[in-house]
Amino acid sequence: MSKQINSLSGRPRSIQADQAIVQATLDLLAEVGYESMSIEAIASRAGVGKTTIYRRYTSKEELVADAIESLRDDLVIPDTGRFWGDMDILINNAAKKIDSPLGRQTLALIISTASSNPKFAEVYWTKYTKLRRKAFSKVLERAKSRGEIHKDADVDLIIDLLSGSLYYALIFKPTTEPVETYMRRTINLLLKGIGNGASLRLRSGQMGMENGE
Repeated sequence: MSKQINSLSGRPRSIQADQAIVQATLDLLAEVGYESMSIEAIASRAGVGKTTIYRRYTSKEELVADAIESLRDDLVIPDTGRFWGDMDILINNAAKKIDSPLGRQTLALIISTASSNPKFAEVYWTKYTKLRRKAFSKVLERAKSRGEIHKDADVDLIIDLLSGSLYYALIFKPTTEPVETYMRRTINLLLKGIGNGASLRLRSGQMGMENGE
């Protein structure tokens, strides 16, 4: 029975080869950048054949996405029963993982590679970012069901705004306060809104008149 399974499944993958390929990819990404690196160079650095890589990955984009993601921990979505209980855990975990030399290096790799290569951006979005957003949206959807945030709140836009604020804080350091404090202020402002009801109604009416309504 054992022999039959082995013959059907083929030779098991080498963990050492997996690790060597990922490390070679990260090294070359840092040394020469995404555009200048090739599967041939990765295979040579890792000490494996190109076919070994192509048995694992369908493209350079997929390999690079996998290599970068290997630097990131799995996302754990908390369920404390309270919006701020969940958010505090998410904020603290994100700060610990990302607000560090390795975390910032990983973020820089993602942003620089995605901005210069649309195909990589699409692969990384599909394989990793989309799944993380879907998991994070559970926190917001639960908050909706408990009446903690408005039932019509745009979950995708909220995640966009929070992600953008986090990346901005990490890259440009706009304040001396800890990242956790900055993100809590951002979320508080987002929850409260920034418009005065009367002024928004007035502006809306003005726009209507300008459009001839």
